[in-house]
Amino acid sequence: MTSYAGRTRHGGKLTYAILTVAVLVSAFPFYWTLVAASRSNADLARVPPSLLPGPHLLRNIEAVTLEADIGKALLNSLIVSTSITVGTVLCCTLAGFAFAKLRFRGRGALLAVTVATMMIPPQLGVIPLFMLIAKLQWVNQLQSVILPGLVSAFGVFFMRQFLVQALPDELIEAARVDGASTARIFWAVVVPIARPGMAVLGLLTFMTAWNDFFWPIVALSSQEPTVQVALRQLGGGYVHDQSVIMAGTLLGTLPVLLVFGLLGRQIVGGIMQGAVKG
Repeated sequence: MTSYAGRTRHGGKLTYAILTVAVLVSAFPFYWTLVAASRSNADLARVPPSLLPGPHLLRNIEAVTLEADIGKALLNSLIVSTSITVGTVLCCTLAGFAFAKLRFRGRGALLAVTVATMMIPPQLGVIPLFMLIAKLQWVNQLQSVILPGLVSAFGVFFMRQFLVQALPDELIEAARVDGASTARIFWAVVVPIARPGMAVLGLLTFMTAWNDFFWPIVALSSQEPTVQVALRQLGGGYVHDQSVIMAGTLLGTLPVLLVFGLLGRQIVGGIMQGAVKG
C-alpha cells in the first residue's frame, strides 16, 4: 500500500502473491529446523522426509543439554552480543557524527582509510590478534571476543551517511549559539535524531555477533563457549545425529528471533518516521 498526494494505492493480486511466496521461502528453513529438531535421526533419513513436526523435541533438547553446556553458551553469547552491540552503536555514532558534521584536518583521508579497511579480509588479522590476546592472557576469556568487535568500519560509515542526511547543520549551529558543548550537542541533539539508524545498526550488529563462529572458535574453548562454539560439540560420533544438531540450532536461533520480534516493529517505524521527517 503506497500513498501519493493523499491517495492510497493498494498492491495488486500479483504483488501479494509474490510477497506470500517470498515469505514462505524465507520462513521454510526455520520451519524445517523445527521439524528436524522434533524428529529422530532415522526419520530424517527417510525418503521422502516428513514435513510435519514429530514427538521428540524435548528428548532432543535434553540430549543437547547433555552433550554441551548450552545454558552457559547462551549466557555467554548474550553477554558478548549485547556488549558488542552497545559498544559498536555508541562508538560508531560518535565517529559518524565527527565525520559527518565536525570539521578537522585530515577528515577525508581518515574516513577513506576507515572505509578501505572493509576490503581487508578479517582472516588476515587472526594471527596477530591471537598473539595479542595471548600476550594479555585473555585466551578463553570473553573479553577476547568482545573488545575486537566494539567498533566496525561499516558502522562508522553507516552512521556517517545517516547523519549527513538526517541531521541539519542549523540544529548544531543553534545549539552552539546557546552555549552547548560538543558533548552536550551529541547527547541532546544527535542521539535523538540518530535513533532510527542506531536501532538498525544495533540489530545488525547483534545478529552478526550472535552468529559469529570463526573468531570465537579460535579464542574460546569448550569450557567457555558461545552458542556457535557449543553447537560444534553436538551430534558427535561415527554417524552425526542431525536431529540433536537441529535442536541445538533451534535453541540458538530463538533469542535472535525474540530480539527481532521485540524491536523489529520499532526499528521499521523509526526508519519510516525519519524518512517522512527528512
